[in-house]
Amino acid sequence: MLKQNLQQKLLQKLSPQQIQFIKLLQVPTVSLDTRIKEELEENPALEDLSLTNMNEPEEQYPDRDPDDDDYSSNDENSEYDEFNIDDYLQDDSVNDYGSRYDQNGDDEEDRKEMPIAIQSSFFENLQAQLDLVPLDDKDFRIGQQIIGSLDDDGYLRRPIMSLTDDLAFSQNVMAEDEEVEEMLKLIQTFDPPGVGARSLQECLLIQLRRKDPNDPIVKKAILVVENYLEEFTRKHYDKLEKSLNMNSVELRGVVNEILKLNPKPGDTNEVNTKQHQVIPDFHIANNDGTLILTLNAKNAPELRVSRSYQEMFEHYDKASQRDKKLKEAVQFVKQKLDSAKWFIDAIKQRQQTLLKTMNAIMQYQYEFFLTGDERNLRPMILKDIADRIGMDISTVSRVANSKYVQTEHGTFLLKSFFSEAIQTESGEEVSNKEVKKILEECIGGEDKRHPLADEKLTEILKERGYNIARRTVAKYREQMNIPVARLRKEL
Repeated sequence: MLKQNLQQKLLQKLSPQQIQFIKLLQVPTVSLDTRIKEELEENPALEDLSLTNMNEPEEQYPDRDPDDDDYSSNDENSEYDEFNIDDYLQDDSVNDYGSRYDQNGDDEEDRKEMPIAIQSSFFENLQAQLDLVPLDDKDFRIGQQIIGSLDDDGYLRRPIMSLTDDLAFSQNVMAEDEEVEEMLKLIQTFDPPGVGARSLQECLLIQLRRKDPNDPIVKKAILVVENYLEEFTRKHYDKLEKSLNMNSVELRGVVNEILKLNPKPGDTNEVNTKQHQVIPDFHIANNDGTLILTLNAKNAPELRVSRSYQEMFEHYDKASQRDKKLKEAVQFVKQKLDSAKWFIDAIKQRQQTLLKTMNAIMQYQYEFFLTGDERNLRPMILKDIADRIGMDISTVSRVANSKYVQTEHGTFLLKSFFSEAIQTESGEEVSNKEVKKILEECIGGEDKRHPLADEKLTEILKERGYNIARRTVAKYREQMNIPVARLRKEL
């Protein structure tokens, strides 16, 4: 049975201009130049004054030959010839902001990566070593298959049988498991040491067996890795001393020898694609106790709408007769002018939002910016700043997650100034960063032979007036990437 229902729904949709502003707001300063250059290339109605020599007269027809007779003619169509609409109309829908930014805001801009330096990758390095070994065609292709099957850590996680099947089906190479095993042993002699291992234990043993076989420390290290790796990783040193009949001094030498090894040999030659240069978005200067906030000049480019495009639009718009081609020209030029204005407005709005947000953070954390002492950081959440500046929490989050401020005490990510509140026994609210600082100092000064357990750290904090549960201490310790007490133990 069919039914008709009348429903009202309240939906919030972002305009193309709002989406564009959101995208620009989360772009860090280091990437803003690139983003502006892309816009300048895509939209000829947008100009950068810093790239324009204002002292020179504007050239009316830069793409025309000055010796051409038509160039100097006063024919009424000469202005129309200046702009060939056929060259641009096919890109009309691509450069329109309404089509470039969808409602989800998930465009290619978020997926762009920083350019990386050209150098030999881990796999290229292995292939180069394989090329130097005199092999027949079959063994060479087996070696290539093994290298291509290694993961980013340099391990071979796939069974030999799977490699044999791959060779048969994909390369028509009929190989026995033993032949693949022999080639794997060859690749395990390549650099970096430990490459081609099938487990952590094998990786460590490959590295140890390439050391001096007559060294007694190396011999005992091999014995530990072969038979007592679990006890070693869990730092059950008492069991190791009893099982191997060693004193603490001998065991310390063995442990140090193993710790020198690389558990992930594949990482040695890899370029860190996520690492990028940090350029501060703000600068805070201390002028005799008065903080002065400035915005990085790169965030304030000198952009304007092209005068020639404005004049072109006025000329077309005032034309007494309009054919289909002229109407398309008017629509195209208007679209480019609107896009340029939207982009300039979004850049200005970005500057205002950045300064407004950072100024509120600076005023809230004034004592910290004066002293640089983390104990002066006040508890602050996104809502505190959002309420102060009258903006949405998501806007503050976009600024805090991707922007840096340079102070006389160092350069900080804005996100690092936000923290939860912890109440002391006296009723005073302090930042959890203060608690983390105390935890870090306690763990840094502990006796590594008897490291402090979470229960003991909880007692120390309570003695100092911080009534915090043990699970909270464990959470803070994990957030600082500090292992449990047993794994911090040293001989």
